[in-house]
Amino acid sequence: MAFRRLLCSLTLCAVLLIFSESPAKVTAGDIVHDDDLAPKKPGCENDFVLVKVQTWIDGMEDEEFVGVGARFGKIVSKEKNANQTHLVLSDPRDCCSPLKRKFSGDILMVDRGKCKFTVKANFAEAAGASAVLIVNNERELYKMVCDPDETDLDIQIPAVMLPQDAGNTLEKMLSNGSSVSVQLYSPKRPEVDIAEVFLWLMAVGTILCASYWSAWSAREAAIEQDKLLKDATDDFSNITKSTERSSVVDINTISAVLFVVVASCFLILIYKLMSIWFIELLVVLFCIGGVEGLQTCLVALLSRWFSRAGESFVKVPVLGAVSYLTLAVSPFCIAFAVVWAVYRDASFAWIGQDILGIALIITVLQIVRIPNLKVGTVLLGCAFIYDIFWVFISKKLFKESVMIVVARGDRSGEDGIPMLLKIPRLFDPWGGYSIIGFGDILLPGLVVAFSLRYDWLANKRLRTGYFLWAMVAYGLGLLITYVALNLMDGHGQPALLYIVPFTLGTFLALGRKRGDLRILWERGEPERLCPHVRLESVMQE
Repeated sequence: MAFRRLLCSLTLCAVLLIFSESPAKVTAGDIVHDDDLAPKKPGCENDFVLVKVQTWIDGMEDEEFVGVGARFGKIVSKEKNANQTHLVLSDPRDCCSPLKRKFSGDILMVDRGKCKFTVKANFAEAAGASAVLIVNNERELYKMVCDPDETDLDIQIPAVMLPQDAGNTLEKMLSNGSSVSVQLYSPKRPEVDIAEVFLWLMAVGTILCASYWSAWSAREAAIEQDKLLKDATDDFSNITKSTERSSVVDINTISAVLFVVVASCFLILIYKLMSIWFIELLVVLFCIGGVEGLQTCLVALLSRWFSRAGESFVKVPVLGAVSYLTLAVSPFCIAFAVVWAVYRDASFAWIGQDILGIALIITVLQIVRIPNLKVGTVLLGCAFIYDIFWVFISKKLFKESVMIVVARGDRSGEDGIPMLLKIPRLFDPWGGYSIIGFGDILLPGLVVAFSLRYDWLANKRLRTGYFLWAMVAYGLGLLITYVALNLMDGHGQPALLYIVPFTLGTFLALGRKRGDLRILWERGEPERLCPHVRLESVMQE
């Protein structure tokens, strides 16, 4: 059991390194510009939209790029209304002066240069171009706005900004002497994607299952302890032996604060060392934790039907006493994790990742517990600050959001870190995934599971207890997170910014109103007669 505690503690530290933001996947990178200084005006009032740039080489469909449309110009939203048009290089390349020749509806690709975006678009339109692709001089996309004093804004052709790497690829296509055609359109995202609904259900369902398992184990332990005290003809060794069998790890206030500090240091380490080999290391850690989680869940489930195999143990070097049921299940769990790791880039790999992740979260919530509301408040409070700092404030220190960069796997050549639950956005024309970090489930889940354990030990009914309201508060907080995510055009949001106030605030307010706050804050369990007093009274009789 000592080895299992150590393994689970290490796994907890590994999976909670990246807490919590829920960014929508944007395939074109970040979009930068302080837009507040360039208000909308007639002729320059478009909303910023992502634009698909599909390419054909010599009539054969090739790569698809993603750009961002300008405040000016008109971009069609439906693919069937977008024409496949020939692409040519501008001359001069920056299109900051009148073009040397006329075009018959071609699309011009120009460099960003130093003149205004509207100047480029006007020169391109005057030369007969049907659209203009402006290649940025950096990897990010840049919002093309109008200066406050501009007046010549009757621009009809689409103007689209492309990132530098996309421009380099298109230029190589053209330099090979091939005929390159492109199609520009901006499909609209659905108001509500079904992936977010399923992800919400997945997160809430995971906490629900883990809470009931945790509460059931706590109640069984309490019943077993009461049984030992009732039949107390034996000495304290029986109680001690029963206690030693417990594999529960309680968090204290110091470890809660220290954990956030260590997680911050490790987050910076991942950010600085982000590479393919580092992602591979995280994959290995995730697989180890996933195997442990899946094995624990399967053994607990199958032991109902194979109780004898679950209660028969064999001594294994390093691991100690291991049940026969565990030995039977372990090869399957290891094989499952290995297959996922090998095929993790496949379109269906998200299923295996979610299964391993959910099993790991449920197992951690079963083993790791908060003893009272004080520890839960410190843990969630620190995580709340951590989340906001690394998603928002870190932009001022590192010029980009450290949390979002790490979660997406930027600079690694890989599609994000594995410590996430994700579901593909099947009905979104832009594709990608809706994702949620393990910390958004685990950390609030510790408080929710604590509420159900308290309710069961205090014999509270569902409506008069705390669990129902804690679950409702968590679900509502997560729902608000996705609403904010959609209102912010898919930019990453720190989920704990919304979840912590709802969950913790509801718990504290309800405890204060019912007069249970002091017990919840300090003891974490209802008043019970001290076992030693009960044992002494039995022995005196």
